[in-house]
Amino acid sequence: MTTSTEPTVVIVPGLRDHVADHWQTLLAERLDNVRTVPPLERDKLSLAARIAALDTVLTDIDGPVVLVAHSAGVAITVHWAQQASRPVQGALLATPPDFEEPLPAGYPARGDLDANGWNPVPRRRLPFPSIVAASTDDPLARFRRVAGMAESWGSKLVDLGAVGHLNPAAGYGYWPYAEELLRELINSTAATAASFA
Repeated sequence: MTTSTEPTVVIVPGLRDHVADHWQTLLAERLDNVRTVPPLERDKLSLAARIAALDTVLTDIDGPVVLVAHSAGVAITVHWAQQASRPVQGALLATPPDFEEPLPAGYPARGDLDANGWNPVPRRRLPFPSIVAASTDDPLARFRRVAGMAESWGSKLVDLGAVGHLNPAAGYGYWPYAEELLRELINSTAATAASFA
């Protein structure tokens, strides 16, 4: 078991799992108290399997946790939050995809996402503070739709401007702003962390 007063940061990757030059991977390398949800060996499109993998990581951590999710990792986090009892200090939710709309070529089809439990995207308020970092030109979600998700989740919305899907394909490896947003989230929810002691 991991125990600490500083929250453990849990990285929740998207469907592509571990990518060496992804900002989440590079962020994890810069943090002292961090865990990453491991990739699935099979059933990679199964939302239930992804939620179970996140839950397994969280079960092994005592004390406060801050989630850092990207892309489908955001969807995993929001679905997990609807059924979880484990408290979380907060979550940074970067560039959530809109799985209710058709995705570009090379991404899962809407029917496959539906069949694996990804839709509908939960629209209930999250039981923890969160920041949604959204792109104005994300090919996987229109900004207006993401803003609506953030509002229904009770999240603070941060407009990142035109950053695509904030991944290596969009020219993003190390993303320094992630550390700023993470620190803001940890500092603004520090009082909540006391309840984990």
